[in-house]
Amino acid sequence: MRTLKYAILGLINRNPLTGYDITKEFNSGLVEFWYAKHSQIYPELKKLTDEDLISYETVIQGEKLEKKLYTITEKGTKCFQKWLAKEDPLEPTPKDIFRLKAYFCDEMDTNTLLRQFENALSKHSEKLEYLENHMAELLTSDDISTVSSPRFGDYIILNGAIMREKTYIEWIEDCIKKISQ
Repeated sequence: MRTLKYAILGLINRNPLTGYDITKEFNSGLVEFWYAKHSQIYPELKKLTDEDLISYETVIQGEKLEKKLYTITEKGTKCFQKWLAKEDPLEPTPKDIFRLKAYFCDEMDTNTLLRQFENALSKHSEKLEYLENHMAELLTSDDISTVSSPRFGDYIILNGAIMREKTYIEWIEDCIKKISQ
């Protein structure tokens, strides 16, 4: 299944966007649970256009810069709505290089093992701080209180990311305590 297809349809369903705007969304709003590279987005936009799920108009920005502004077609909206209603199986556990290394902890000396866990703790603490700052900004928005608001989706995903990071940090701290004993 081309899941990127539906992510792009969903973004364009909210607002007409350029390819650059879509890339920015993947690097900000969606980054906590989905990612796509610039090199994946543009070929997918071409496929969606060829499938008549989106269309575009060329707009001029500045004096000469031409951009394609994509909008969803009626066929695209129906396709997106059908995908939203579909029940999906549970995805496999995402790969986590740090946990893979931790699995082989018996092959590391205690100092290396502690250094690995302390490094992970630092990175996840920084990420948690970033997420909490982003949440503080989001909470100043007036339109997150209703399920029908696109910002409500941002809120629940961001809240889940914060919970994930807190739990990951708790696990790391527990491991550090056990390694240090």
